[in-house]
Order: sequence, then C-alpha cells, then structure tokens
Amino acid sequence: MTAPWQAHFLRQAEACDGLGSPFTAALLRTLAHDMPPGAVAARIAAWPVETLSPDALALRLAGGLHALVLQGRDAALAACYPPHQGALSEVLPGTLATHEAHLLHWLDSAPQTNEIRRSAALILAAGLLAERFPDQPLQLSELGASAGLNLQFDRYGMEVAGQRFGAAAPLLTLTPDWQGELPPRAAYRVAEARGVDLNPLDPGSPADMLRLRSYTWADQPDRMARLDAALAGEIPAVDRGDAAAWLEDRLAAPARGRVHLVYHTIAWQYFPAETKARCEAALARAGALATPEAPLARLSFEADASERPGAALRLTTWPGGETQELGRVDFHGRWLHRA
Repeated sequence: MTAPWQAHFLRQAEACDGLGSPFTAALLRTLAHDMPPGAVAARIAAWPVETLSPDALALRLAGGLHALVLQGRDAALAACYPPHQGALSEVLPGTLATHEAHLLHWLDSAPQTNEIRRSAALILAAGLLAERFPDQPLQLSELGASAGLNLQFDRYGMEVAGQRFGAAAPLLTLTPDWQGELPPRAAYRVAEARGVDLNPLDPGSPADMLRLRSYTWADQPDRMARLDAALAGEIPAVDRGDAAAWLEDRLAAPARGRVHLVYHTIAWQYFPAETKARCEAALARAGALATPEAPLARLSFEADASERPGAALRLTTWPGGETQELGRVDFHGRWLHRA
C-alpha cells in the first residue's frame, strides 16, 4: 500500500516531468519507492498528510540533496547528477546517513525559487497598462518576491515571433512559446519597485544564493544561466514581513502620477487565509480611491481549479475594477497562451 508521503512524491515527480526535469522526477520516484531508513525517512513519514503538498515536502528534500552537490560535499551523489548518470538507488542510503543533519535542516523551510521566465507575463501586463495609462510610470509592489529578481523585469527583454519587447539593452532575453495576440508596443517605465517576503533571499549572501540555486533543477542549466544573468542586475529591495501588513502600508495613499501595479506569481497559494483576506480588502479599499491620475492594478499569475495546463493570468485595474482574463502561463514561464 502506498503511504501518503509516497503518493505525494510520485505526484511531484509527475509534475517535474511535465516541467521538463526528468532527472528530478527520477530522483523523487527513487525516493518514493526506496527511501533509505533513518531520521530523514522518519521525519517524512510523520509529516501531516494535509500539508504534504502545500509544504512541497518532496521539493524540500530534493533541494537539500542538490545543495550537497552544489557545495561539493558528496562526490558519490554528484556522480549521479547531470551530466553524469550514476545509480541513485545505490548512493542515496549513504548520502542520507552521512548528511542527516543537513537534510533535516533543509526540511525545516519551504522551497524558494525566483523563476525569471515568469517575467514574460509581467512584460505583457506592463505593456497593457502603458497602453491604457500612457505617460504614467509604474510603481511595483510584489508579494512573495523571494530574491526580487522579477522586480527588475523592466531590464529583461523578450523575443516572440521574431519581434522584440521589453528593455532595449537587456540583462537577458526571454523566449517563451507564445500563442495568441502579441504584447502592445507601448513603452513603459518603472519609477519605483519594492517587494515583500516572509524570508527574503539576499543576492549578496552566499547561503541565500545556495538556497536559490538548490531549487533550480540540476538538469536545467538554462535556468541556472538565467539566474546568474539576473543576479548581475541592480536588484530592488525586498522587505521581510507579512504580505498583508506590508501591502496595507503600500496602499495607504494613492500613488499619484503613477500606475501602482501589485503582483504575485505562484505565491498566493502559500499565504494563510487571513493574509489573503487582508490583501483582498486592502486592494478593494485602494481600488475604491483610485483615479485615472492614480490608477491601481493587480496581476495574478496563480494556479486555479481549471484542468487546463499552467496557471491563470488575470489583470484587474482600477478605477472600475474590471478583470481581464489574459490567458494561461506555464508555471515556469516556458509558454504563454493569450486568451
């Protein structure tokens, strides 16, 4: 009989396959079918069933193992990681026993990523807002901003159907598989950018960057290259704190002469119900005070109940409070399909 934690690992493996990481999928399946006994296995088996998926338990362990490889602390394990092809089932018992304290510590915290390809959706939203509110720069507020790499999306370029969008001299260029109407050509400018995260990652901290890299899957070197390119930028500040209290403060007064864009990308699902309710209430209050001279917008890039692939992309603007269904986006931003 399959235990709940095993079913969780196998579901996550399927998701990794769908997101283009067969190695991570194979690692999680190996662990699901043949978890070496010990303290790590006991901790995983005792994990509350209802929080296995919300806590992304399988990815916590995968990140801890990848961190050992990135640090050069386990040569036998590294020999199983791309581009090598060692036998994971033979190596993992020794790894889990030798690095027990490290892996137990890694299980304490939720995974953190900063998937830069999601900025394709931000470039689209910025163009739409510039088209509707010309000559008004953007003020950015990102919820769940991690290291803040998507707060500098105005420094990224995007190439779609042979056309270029975004920054003229970009730090990096995104090339999503795009279907449907292309973004507007309207130019946009960012006047201010800040983010919030319960545990923001400092781009200047080796420990924090190890954490960020550990959750970048080992068989996806293109993601690691984008991460390194983005880290070369002047990354806006990310405040440590609760998203609701921070957003209430950010929205306390209208941003006159600016379009205040609040956004979150695959972060909302991790917020407690009370935090979500307070954020929604703060947006509603601020939306009621919005004017054409001080407009407000919210971009939501989040999983929904749809059986269709990817996440729903929605843009709400005030005054008015109209919501546009912009389409669907791959969770890692590999493709964007306009509605």
